[in-house]
Amino acid sequence: MSIGPYSNYSITPERNNANSSTNKKNMRIIGKIHLQQGIILCLLLIIEVHVGAQDTPQKLHNPISVEYLESNLTRKTPRLVLNKETKRILKKKLKTDPVIQNVYNAIKLNAESVFKESIINLDSPLEERTQDNQLDISREMLYRVNMLGMVYLVEKDPRMLQRLNKEVVAACNFPTWYPKHFLDVGEMSLAIALAIDWTAGDLPDSTINLAKRSLIEKGIKPSWPEGGDHSHWAYGHNNWNQVCNGGMVAAALAIAEWEPELAAKTIYRAIDGMVNALAEYGPDGVYPEGATYWNYGTSFSVVTAVMFESAFGTDFGMLEYPAFKESAIFRILSNAPSGLVYNFADCGERRGRNGDFTLAWFASKTGNKTFFEKEMFLKPPEDMGKLSRLAGVSLLWLAQYEEKAEGTIPTAWKGDGANPVVFFTGGENDPNKYYFGGKGGRGTVSHGNMDAGSFVFELDGVRWGIDPGNYRSYGPIERTGFNLWGRCQECDRWKLLNKNNFGHSTISVNNQLHVVDGMASIIDFKAGSKPEATIDLTPTFAGQLKSAQRRFTKDSPRSLLIEDEIEITETTELITWQFITQADVEIVPGGAVLKQDGKSLKLENISHPEFTMSVISLNPPPLYLDTKKENLKRLEIRIPAWTIEGNKIKIEVRLSGE
Repeated sequence: MSIGPYSNYSITPERNNANSSTNKKNMRIIGKIHLQQGIILCLLLIIEVHVGAQDTPQKLHNPISVEYLESNLTRKTPRLVLNKETKRILKKKLKTDPVIQNVYNAIKLNAESVFKESIINLDSPLEERTQDNQLDISREMLYRVNMLGMVYLVEKDPRMLQRLNKEVVAACNFPTWYPKHFLDVGEMSLAIALAIDWTAGDLPDSTINLAKRSLIEKGIKPSWPEGGDHSHWAYGHNNWNQVCNGGMVAAALAIAEWEPELAAKTIYRAIDGMVNALAEYGPDGVYPEGATYWNYGTSFSVVTAVMFESAFGTDFGMLEYPAFKESAIFRILSNAPSGLVYNFADCGERRGRNGDFTLAWFASKTGNKTFFEKEMFLKPPEDMGKLSRLAGVSLLWLAQYEEKAEGTIPTAWKGDGANPVVFFTGGENDPNKYYFGGKGGRGTVSHGNMDAGSFVFELDGVRWGIDPGNYRSYGPIERTGFNLWGRCQECDRWKLLNKNNFGHSTISVNNQLHVVDGMASIIDFKAGSKPEATIDLTPTFAGQLKSAQRRFTKDSPRSLLIEDEIEITETTELITWQFITQADVEIVPGGAVLKQDGKSLKLENISHPEFTMSVISLNPPPLYLDTKKENLKRLEIRIPAWTIEGNKIKIEVRLSGE
């Protein structure tokens, strides 16, 4: 539960006029009261921390009160991401910088494409991937505002303003932005706030008033359940926290003069609550929900930080939050030579077609050219297709990038946290295109799978060992009534091949599921020319094995050694070593030969060559809700417990290139 000056604040519907002297006086009085309350309650918080809240995340600087808004909030608009200085830099770079010119031209093409579509509405045709909510509609609105709004900012094209006006009026006349899914509200609120802020009074007064009323009634108020409690996401630990708090910050900044108390308490809550999501990057920068969700959650944290900077002149400590900057290293290492990503959790396996706008923010803050995907930003605009829905705001920090250095990306890296991972690579100019990503973790992490001990492996630009990832959209699964999001041991989620351990390159025991909350940790890591990492899988197999450790070693520039040291119990009946691949497989004495894309890979069963490998086709998959994946199969080494002497066994397998 949060402790702060706005914890039990109840919403009052009365609107304020910030230009009146009476209201300013009231604002100052209320602000002083809140400040005094804040000092008292902060002392209570210090006492609470001192007496044992050891796991409490580090707080951001949070001075927000009505008085603080009155004294520090930039009065002139635009003030969301854009302000006088950032606009000046953008205008300058549009005349001199090929990257900014190119991305802006792509934005213009995207803006023109909006005119080919009908005005935003709730009657959009239901696509297969669509979920049972308004999220896709909110995202489309955010996209349109980014494209139309940026072109209007630069060129003052009246066509863009007129279309923005129609879009805003239509969206604000929706019966609700919150049928049941608050991500929809977060993204829509950001869209509407940007639309009225970036146009800086050029929209009709009636539209601005409608938008502000909607931000209050359809955006902020639903975020405060009756009784003054907090919505579940406000202090959550995943991307909902980042997206929803970001949207509420935008909405609050847009209506701050109308409802200063409501704005202040909403921004205070966001700064207070966002630390729970930021703390998840710790201690090393691994985003527990994987690379795709890093882009989603981090992009909204970045937009929030930039809005704070443009509106207040400070990000309240977000950039320097422990491990937040370091997460850019994790994101870079998630990109493999094949063009795929290490797609653990519910992540897709393919990279975006264009440069990474979120990484570019880290480049703008550090000057590190490694984070600035220049060549991808210079693709012909017509080849970029539909841009990210945050491309407009991203152009502003792209324009602020100045190269200062090229940071070194390690070729062996370990990141601990809620979902620990390890990477081995051959470096940027590796002729072998070596890539390995392995992980620990547990199934109960947000978007998590039963994949502890699993890994992906590439050599010669071919992905030999794969993670099925999230290769089907959520919508079709949810519409069947299947409970995709429950994470109990027997929940529906684990019936899906890409969620349970039978769809991952790991170990299974007795043909049973992994223990869903058994946390597998990286207990040893060595860098160097032959890096290695050891993962303790014992909690993953609680009740199935006495102990289990998996060690990965890059024992040559063209091979990976996997060693499993296991101690069984009297309940252990069968140990299955698994490798998931799409390659063609030929079983040979002592292992197998894999062939794919004109290349080959040897899988050598070093420790148990007497056990012939089995090939299990996974296309079609076991459950009809699973998506078919071409040529998908599981290679198995099945070791009965009765063959194990002394209750201990070591399984050694090497993957090596030709």
